[in-house]
Amino acid sequence: MIEYEYRVLTFGRDVSRPDIRRALIEHAEYGQWELSRSVVYMGGIRRAWLRRRIIRVRRTA
Repeated sequence: MIEYEYRVLTFGRDVSRPDIRRALIEHAEYGQWELSRSVVYMGGIRRAWLRRRIIRVRRTA
């Protein structure tokens, strides 16, 4: 079974779309995160859930 770890990023209503996009791209490039879900709430707050696979190393000897 594939296991994931999650990170939630929250952006206020004063953060512009290009700044949000830049932050998500940096997490994807350097941290190997992928966008799992994003929501825009009524007050203008945006929340993005990022996930990445957990790789378990098994002993061989």
